[in-house]
Amino acid sequence: MALALLRRCLLLGPLGLRPAAGQDGDGCGHTLLTPHSGTLSSKNYPGTYPNHTACRWHLSAPPGTSLLLTFGDVDLEPSERCAHSSLLLADPQAGTAYGPYCRNASPATPLLLTNSSTMTVLFNSTSHRSGRGLLLSYATSQHPDLVSCLVRGTHYTQEHVSVYCPAGCKGIDGDIWGNPSQGYRDTSVLCKAAVHAGVIADELGGQVSLAREKGITLYESAFANGLHSKRGSLSEKRLIFHKACGDALEVAAFNASSCWHEVDALGQPRAWGAERAALGTAGHSWAAEPGAEAAWLELDLGTRRNVTGIITKGSSKQHDYYVTSYSVSSSRDGKNWRPYRGSGGQEDKVFEGNTDSHGEVSNAFIPPVVARYVRVTPQTWHQRVALKVALVGCQPARARAPRPYVPSSPREVPVPTSHPASRSPIPGVALDPEKAGSTLLVMLLIGGFVLLCSSLLLLVFLCHRKRKSASELNCGSTKGYPTLEPSRVCSLQSLSPPTSALASFPTTAAPGDLSQAQSPEYAEPDLVQVSPSSQTGPSTFKPLPDEGYTLPLVVTHYDVPGKHHEYAEPLPPEPEYATPFGDPEPSGTRRGLTALPGCPSLRYDAPAGRALSPSGDSARCPRPLQHVYHEAL
Repeated sequence: MALALLRRCLLLGPLGLRPAAGQDGDGCGHTLLTPHSGTLSSKNYPGTYPNHTACRWHLSAPPGTSLLLTFGDVDLEPSERCAHSSLLLADPQAGTAYGPYCRNASPATPLLLTNSSTMTVLFNSTSHRSGRGLLLSYATSQHPDLVSCLVRGTHYTQEHVSVYCPAGCKGIDGDIWGNPSQGYRDTSVLCKAAVHAGVIADELGGQVSLAREKGITLYESAFANGLHSKRGSLSEKRLIFHKACGDALEVAAFNASSCWHEVDALGQPRAWGAERAALGTAGHSWAAEPGAEAAWLELDLGTRRNVTGIITKGSSKQHDYYVTSYSVSSSRDGKNWRPYRGSGGQEDKVFEGNTDSHGEVSNAFIPPVVARYVRVTPQTWHQRVALKVALVGCQPARARAPRPYVPSSPREVPVPTSHPASRSPIPGVALDPEKAGSTLLVMLLIGGFVLLCSSLLLLVFLCHRKRKSASELNCGSTKGYPTLEPSRVCSLQSLSPPTSALASFPTTAAPGDLSQAQSPEYAEPDLVQVSPSSQTGPSTFKPLPDEGYTLPLVVTHYDVPGKHHEYAEPLPPEPEYATPFGDPEPSGTRRGLTALPGCPSLRYDAPAGRALSPSGDSARCPRPLQHVYHEAL
């Protein structure tokens, strides 16, 4: 059935007796066919296609590749075996066919990979009442990520998207919201937005990489690359197209064919010079002399740049002057100029300019221009030639030509002689063989001097540190703890001899210097003064808290020995220990040893078990001692 319909369309249909390259027929709509990709549609799409029409498209891919087709939309009025309206894909030479297709017999998958590099697309319609018609795009099998011109950003959920857009999507009906700087609303038609952003050229198509980021509150409209975008509201996501070379280029100088010197209504002169052609200039712009033919504006970038686009603007809101179309030429030396012809390369390309005097319009150079001088030549304008211009691009990449490979040939090793051969120079460094020895000697001397200075500094630091450590050990202080002021009890030699009589326990020998005693058997000694007024002297027991005593920051007596004055705890009332100092009690009521006749009374009793050995008067009376010690607890 399909082959019979194909022969009928080719031989008996209104399209003639032979298949033609491109398109033929009265039912063809928007069509753009290139060797690598293209788009075709029926007449009036997306409106209702007309009755009794037919169209034939011949598709061809480069040799060695096959065609990949994507069905954007197939809405043909249903009928039995698609007899009234149909779409048929066939290769007459190979004898293969796909279809026919209509509303009740649509393609099974949106993508169709063929095994041929040529294909004929046939569309035929009879009497019908409804139907949008068809929309189909194609590319080579090298682009399996081919998408239709109707795909929107909402069709994807991943954050980063890379697809291949076919040529010809600019003329397909579909809305876009936003601009290249802000991004586009995710409900925008993806490939059409890519053309508006200047990422791809509509006559070529190409690979598109974009990111889906968080949406914004308001999308501003813009006119760029021949497309108008709409002003859109908040969306969940927005589309940001990746463009590697799109920075604003600095212009070194502006030149023009002529400048307008205006005299306003008040008689004041106003110059519309070339220096006012910068896009960021406030006020009026550059304007050519009235009546001047072939006016042009030249931009000098100072050095060669990779120019990928241009932005134009009119005079200002106050003056309604602007350029509606223009052409561009470039030069590397300022003398030889080359007109820009775009991807086709057949005719000079004319860019669409401004539609008002205050809005900005962007146009992309695909492929880009590598030049230092760029000249803008207005073709049509509104009232007067007036223009502000800016260029976008980047620094050109310097591609270094690879060095040819030269195979190394074997060389004989020279035999050393009494006269050494000249040394091979180091790349980038010129060495004199006669001065090589002196240079090495100077380097060794400098290295030795630096090493000697480092050693001396280290030695001084160590000596200073050792002296500092020795000074911290004064009066029994331990390194790592704060140093206190010298105490009166650090040494017996520092104590002045007492003027009053002292009493203590009788001992066999007087203790030596307490600064050398580190045994924990004794508490810190206190001076006991015995006077006739019987005034209580210093106590060896810890004072009460209400007397203002606070414990030192230690836990036991052995934490920081010799640093803080410590007190013994009160002893239990047992006969073998001394009792606290106090007023003398009546005779007979004291425990232990009583005072002998003729001897001064003692301020405290001697412990039990100790007797005094009599030896005359001196033996009868106990000899008073200077310091008192308690038995170890």
